[in-house]
Amino acid sequence: MPVFGVAMTFNPTIPEAENDQPQVTNLNQVEVESVQAELVRLHQSTAQTIQAEEVELHQAAALEVRAGKVSAHESALGMVHAANVTMDNSGAGAIRAETVQLNGYAGAVLAGNAELGNTYVGVVAGREVRGERIESLILLAGRVDGNVSTVIDTRSALIAGLVGGLFAGLMMLLGRALFSRK
Repeated sequence: MPVFGVAMTFNPTIPEAENDQPQVTNLNQVEVESVQAELVRLHQSTAQTIQAEEVELHQAAALEVRAGKVSAHESALGMVHAANVTMDNSGAGAIRAETVQLNGYAGAVLAGNAELGNTYVGVVAGREVRGERIESLILLAGRVDGNVSTVIDTRSALIAGLVGGLFAGLMMLLGRALFSRK
């Protein structure tokens, strides 16, 4: 049976030198609203927001994570903002990071370098995307290495944008010609 607890949170009115923020916060089978520490570890726990230099999740869930490094195993995350993200058998709504290593599911990934293993993702945008098997709806990347199945790749998105813009322009011209007052 889970134990419900509350973690310490940072009060922005207290000067940094007087901050009682814990260096390491380990949470096991708890539900918390907000956690802030240098290192946060969640095991079979849930958190609304996490702000830390390093976050480790195992069979846990978090709505919003802001960290330097995020590591997740069999976990669910809403929004992730981090420098480095590593997720294994996990899912995320949106990930924004410089480096992403993902095996699992994501709604959107915005990264400088993305290494996607056996991954299903809605939208991927990055400078470099590598992977074993990537299935996506939209893929926008400067360089792609690996087996990718996508509905719309960079070239298709560019062509669709040009055709859509041309069609919209023609419809506006036609509308002006038919409905203009003389």
